[in-house]
Amino acid sequence: MTTQTQQTTGPAAQQQGSHHFILTLQKPHGGGSVTATFTNTFTPRPDDTRADVYEVLCEQVTRANPELARANVLFFSLERNQL
Repeated sequence: MTTQTQQTTGPAAQQQGSHHFILTLQKPHGGGSVTATFTNTFTPRPDDTRADVYEVLCEQVTRANPELARANVLFFSLERNQL
């Protein structure tokens, strides 16, 4: 089994979002699978639901990583970004 882990960084990481997310995807590849984890901060629009944010994040991640299109979601967490 092949495993890869990725982490998103960039402008959103520099601006502290109101929520922190972790999204782990897995897709069959060759005789095994590829697993990738993405983490960053995100500020939802005022009327967004958790389901809305989930769909937006999955779309953004797979647009940036087309090889993960139609991957299985192994883990998703979205929580307020405060201690």
